Amino acid sequence: MIQGCGSDVGKSLLVAGLCRLFANRGLTVRPFKPQNMSNNAAVTPDGGEIGRSTALQAVACRTPPTVDMNPVLLKPQSDLGSQLIVRGRRQGVMQASAHGRDKRELLQIAVESFRRLQQESELVIVEGAGSPAETNLRTHDIANMGFAHAADVPVVLVGDIDRGHVIASLVGAHAVLDEADRARIHGFIINKFRGDASLFDDGLRTIESRTGWSRLGVVPWLHQAGALPAEDAMQLDQPGVAPVVAARDRIRIVIPRLPHIANFDDFDPLRAEPQVELMFIPPGQPLPLDATLIILPGSKATIADLEFFRSQGWDIDLLAHTRRGGRVLGICAGYQMLGNVVLDPERIEGHDSARGLGLLDITTTMTGNKQLRAITGTDRVTGSAVSGYEMHLGFSTGPATARPFIRFDNGATDGALSPDTRILGCHIHGLFHSPAFRSAFLARLGAQSNEEDYAYRVEQSLDGIAATLASALDLEALARIARLSRQDV
Repeated sequence: MIQGCGSDVGKSLLVAGLCRLFANRGLTVRPFKPQNMSNNAAVTPDGGEIGRSTALQAVACRTPPTVDMNPVLLKPQSDLGSQLIVRGRRQGVMQASAHGRDKRELLQIAVESFRRLQQESELVIVEGAGSPAETNLRTHDIANMGFAHAADVPVVLVGDIDRGHVIASLVGAHAVLDEADRARIHGFIINKFRGDASLFDDGLRTIESRTGWSRLGVVPWLHQAGALPAEDAMQLDQPGVAPVVAARDRIRIVIPRLPHIANFDDFDPLRAEPQVELMFIPPGQPLPLDATLIILPGSKATIADLEFFRSQGWDIDLLAHTRRGGRVLGICAGYQMLGNVVLDPERIEGHDSARGLGLLDITTTMTGNKQLRAITGTDRVTGSAVSGYEMHLGFSTGPATARPFIRFDNGATDGALSPDTRILGCHIHGLFHSPAFRSAFLARLGAQSNEEDYAYRVEQSLDGIAATLASALDLEALARIARLSRQDV
């Protein structure tokens, strides 16, 4: 089990890299995360949903994702509560105040899912969440040491040197953990090192002497990670790779950074397009006047984020954009926001209704039934083949749906178009991952696509990360900790 000295120390990426590393050595590997908190999720072939990072780790293992790989998923929809997903299905809302309460039932579910993965594989690599040193959460923990003890899993602790104080993080964790938790940790990894790793030799010796834990390696900054989908919205604030095409030769695609933005990996393929400047606009800044396209993204809280959108004055910017002939695309919740009204009769989001932006003649009604499924079809603007998935509450009806954006292969439709097709929306995630659609869509905006197969790019990045980990880590020591035989290394 890979645990960390905090959030965003690189646990997800290390697990993905280790999954690919051992899969490349011929082992049957499975990823597992007992509890995750994220609004970036993926649909599984068995009709459930799990965290996006775990789905990526399944790709690294070269196996389809299943709900057992992430049995408990919390999707924040306010500062006070999260949608609770258990084995892929919505089970209501968990209030923030409940995080410190008895979760033995959820722990049992997590252990059962883990045992099933053990039965079908030679190696399960588990990812923790947050930090085991958050001792105020230890009593009812199911994400870190609580699970590790229940499932009898050895632990490796990861420290992030890029953010600083890595010695204090690891030694401090040793100091605050109780004896049983400390004994479960078999070694540590230093992650995100830039430069000559030998310069940290004294630091490694200090950590070893103060904790008794074995060093397992120093992992360099993994530049290949830029090609992989991010799970945490905080990563949207980090600068990407500088474009190689001059600004005047690129179109500008703008996405407002909503508080509960979800499934923003929809747009990762656009980041890799040399003729596209992709901008996530933070609160407090206007939507740029020179945007070629404004995309309203998915959200875990449609009504709350619609109100936030207005509070920023972005509704005024959007209307000015459309008056100048600008184009607008809404995806999932963003599509619902473009309509006339969002009704919430069951108060799923805590409101009766909210006035939409009025750019598409539709009405959305929230219901408790969540649509979760993979789709294939054709978009009715460019005629290109598309694939993706639905993951949403509510349904949208109205005159604009007579001009659907997407026609599924089974004859059903989704989404809506304005009469001039400059404003369009649908519930489908993952559209831009389809090279044919992305190429045709960008051509309508005046940009030429590189027509890259994004899935192939992800595969190459995973192989590159695995190769880096193979040279940076003590694989024989990791194999012993994981109770593997020497030939598995």
